[in-house]
Amino acid sequence: MADKYHLHLVSDATGETIHSVARACLSQFDAVEPEEHHWSLVRTVGQIERVLASIKENPGIVMFTIVDDDIRHRLQAGCRALQLPCIPVLDPVIATLANFLGIESMGEAGRQHVLDAEYFERIDAMTYAMVNDDGQTAWNLGSADLVLVGVSRTSKTPTCMYLANRGIKAANVPYVPNVPLPPELFELPDTDAPLVVGLTNSPERLIQLRKNRLRSLAQDDETDYVHPETVREEVAAARRLFNEQGWPIIDVTRRSIEETAAAIMQLLAKHQ
Repeated sequence: MADKYHLHLVSDATGETIHSVARACLSQFDAVEPEEHHWSLVRTVGQIERVLASIKENPGIVMFTIVDDDIRHRLQAGCRALQLPCIPVLDPVIATLANFLGIESMGEAGRQHVLDAEYFERIDAMTYAMVNDDGQTAWNLGSADLVLVGVSRTSKTPTCMYLANRGIKAANVPYVPNVPLPPELFELPDTDAPLVVGLTNSPERLIQLRKNRLRSLAQDDETDYVHPETVREEVAAARRLFNEQGWPIIDVTRRSIEETAAAIMQLLAKHQ
């Protein structure tokens, strides 16, 4: 049984950074189960005092991303008084960068969320991914950076959304047996064309995912959609098509969405 403990994640911005760092670190420890306390947009003395009161009531590890010296010193002093670890997760990175670059950091909270051109590119990419999900607007594929083609339950949609958060305009088109793919997919221009990537999965894993999907919808799972022989042929036919078109193929069977996206971004970098 996993050991439980309190983990306080304190941020002067949205908390996305501290949450991601904590998740990455905690993934290395199987035998622990944190009860997370999230504190975001902590920028005043009153707010930090409320945080410290909760930490005193629920003692545990504290991790923080705060740039204001007064606020961070109050948090660290409070944790010292409580004899609790208080980890400034960005300090080593910022200090190393400042030393190497020979300049001081800006010391402004939430600078990664500034409404700059990059931010609006990400929003535009997310909108594009939603509009061009599941082959809805095939006529618009030419304006994509990337098109994912794959059989059902290969995580096309969440992968597109993950990539969109990196500013990549990704569309996806489902491969359905006996249903022709949109002709626009085969009529992309020779130059500046989007990268087309085929996604595949093992038949066994697909059957498991599809059965779970049907059960969640209270639908009968005795259909060709999950029939072993039919699924094997579907996967084989999709792979043949990908090879015929010269599209790179990624097997997502043992990959997380993040790992699939990382592999796609490597392919995209070479393509561009």
